[in-house]
Amino acid sequence: MRIAIAGFSDETCTFCTEPTGIERFEPATQRGQAILDANRGIPTYINGYMRVLEATEGAEIVPLVYASKTPGGFQSWLVPECFDKYANEIADRLRAAGKLDGVLLSLHGAMAVSGVPKPEAELVRRARAAVGNIPIMVTLDLHANEDHELTDAADAVFILKTYPHVDSQEIGEIAARCMVETVRGFFRPVQATRKPPIISASIYQASEYPPMKLVYDRCREWERKPGVYCVSVAPGYAYADVPDVGMFVVAVTNGDRELAEAAAQDVADLAWTLREQFAAPLPKPKEGVAQVLDLVARGEKPVVIADGADRIGDSTHVLKELLAQGARNWAIPGIADPAAAKRLETNSKVGDKVTISVGGWYNALSGQPVEITGTIEYIGRPSYVLVGPMRKGARVQDGFVARLNLGDNRHVVVADRMRGANDSSGLTSVGVDIGTLDIIVLKDRVHHRAFWDSVAKVDFRMDAPGIGLADISLLQYENIPAGIYPLGPQWRK
Repeated sequence: MRIAIAGFSDETCTFCTEPTGIERFEPATQRGQAILDANRGIPTYINGYMRVLEATEGAEIVPLVYASKTPGGFQSWLVPECFDKYANEIADRLRAAGKLDGVLLSLHGAMAVSGVPKPEAELVRRARAAVGNIPIMVTLDLHANEDHELTDAADAVFILKTYPHVDSQEIGEIAARCMVETVRGFFRPVQATRKPPIISASIYQASEYPPMKLVYDRCREWERKPGVYCVSVAPGYAYADVPDVGMFVVAVTNGDRELAEAAAQDVADLAWTLREQFAAPLPKPKEGVAQVLDLVARGEKPVVIADGADRIGDSTHVLKELLAQGARNWAIPGIADPAAAKRLETNSKVGDKVTISVGGWYNALSGQPVEITGTIEYIGRPSYVLVGPMRKGARVQDGFVARLNLGDNRHVVVADRMRGANDSSGLTSVGVDIGTLDIIVLKDRVHHRAFWDSVAKVDFRMDAPGIGLADISLLQYENIPAGIYPLGPQWRK
């Protein structure tokens, strides 16, 4: 049993401005044995594939190519040449691999390519042309924007059920087990899909809280029924202006079309009844910071502020309000500002007291630059190992960062690229004692909760302006379905 493994993954924010080329992918792209070495022991889809296949007698893994972007940058649509390079390389390597019995593809589902409306489906079609009628199975992030074209091309599609994404390895194992049983002739995958017309900001999609918890609970109810193998839902990625944006439901059964259709329809119907919860208003920065300070004053601390609108890392709205409202004991582990970071790297050292304007450089939604004065307490390019449930054990190599202490235990990390702290290592690596903080401001929507929910008393969601904002009605879409909720004219109040 020879099973090929390949992947091509990107979550493309089309509201950024710079096109994405090959140069952003090639440095991080892995080929052959390097794919297995990089994933072994890390909870990824590919490690899930490996765990099942390596435990299957007679199975041989044929690793081909896995393409993903390097960290940082502010890129948007992939240029066609970039998509063609890796989609065609996967197809070419499949042709050159000799006789194969199946193909496992680790994709994302929210890739956006200029001139290619549905890139993941197109990638699978090219793979299909290379290998013919053998099983092709796909794993996706739950921020996937997909429709029936993908399931028409692939034999089975499996999607994460957790956000924060802590089940990547599990979904890889589910896909690989399905592959093994299909190749052995014990399983005949049949799929049914639905496309509820709902688009939602990522901050509403946490899997352990309504509305998505109710949707995933229903999926698991169906999976306990005989004959149902997997029921998946991707709520979608709202920051890609593409035709198949929004929610996608797929049910996989063992040869039972009617059962698959019933499961997919039921889950889609439930999601539609919950649609208003995917667009509930959240406080803006001025109101939100005031509420956070009230929580702190009442002893409900530490508070994590989810500054989910900031896809670039340069937003200053929350920083401005923390300063204006006199907050103390807080940290922002990353204001992305390449020019400010370069000035600090060139002209400053630990112990210097500096005044510098940071952030607010990318576009008007980011807010205005904010001037801060503080003592530099860390300068460098930290390397650290993740300690939280997401990708635990993986090593992170940051770009240049400088941490300024503004006094009153207020810390701002200026970085040359987007920088989060989805677990404590992003702060401790630059010398911040998280035990002294009342407020932690993360440039994130949900992923941080996998770690910080065990530390913080309150996770406070806020709707700051930005290209990842909660109120997606403020974004200028051109390619999405006309009647999708809540943006269609029939839903506007």
